[in-house]
Amino acid sequence: MTYDWSVIWQYRGALLSGVGTTILLSVLTMAIALPGGVLVMLMRRSPIAPVSWLGAAYVEFFRNVPAILLVYWTFYVLPIVAAIDIPPFTTGLLALALSVTAYNAEAFRAGVGSIRQGQWNAGLALGMTRSQTFLKIVLPQAVSRVVPAIANNWVSLFKNTSLVSVIAVGDLAYNAMQIRSQTYRILEVLTALAVIYWALGFPQAKFVDWLQKRYGVKE
Repeated sequence: MTYDWSVIWQYRGALLSGVGTTILLSVLTMAIALPGGVLVMLMRRSPIAPVSWLGAAYVEFFRNVPAILLVYWTFYVLPIVAAIDIPPFTTGLLALALSVTAYNAEAFRAGVGSIRQGQWNAGLALGMTRSQTFLKIVLPQAVSRVVPAIANNWVSLFKNTSLVSVIAVGDLAYNAMQIRSQTYRILEVLTALAVIYWALGFPQAKFVDWLQKRYGVKE
């Protein structure tokens, strides 16, 4: 068997374009999933039972449905149900955002739940309402505690962006598969794909480890 690694350099433009799309998709997804996670968390903590149940149902559904199925559903079914054409990139973004929002909501809920009742009592004793206590005392403390979990969700999201390749979004995985189909250099292309994902993901994983040490819960 002969190897031809020059194909990687030859198609470097397509690979770099795929990297850019992967990063853009990750950033946009998290930009939606962060406020979305806070909103769903607030729904789950709502004293209004139907609102709380709706938030819980959202989390349970989207955490337990495979992300790949969400990608397929939003691509093939949603346009039929909504009677509109949705570009593949938007479809992939929506599917990933729905999934990551559920995980972020649980991270925020755990963070808020970890704050001792005494913090709430202190705010109320100062004459604050529960909403003011939450925004000024509880939420700032909770945010620092959820940073590692959110960062971990980011790393998982970055890897899961490869799922959108099945609906022809030009991310790194899709472009690599196109190169493989055109050149028949399966070993070289798939190996390069793995190395690129590792090169991008390893620093992120190390950063998450640092965040775990930096922002670990300290009572």
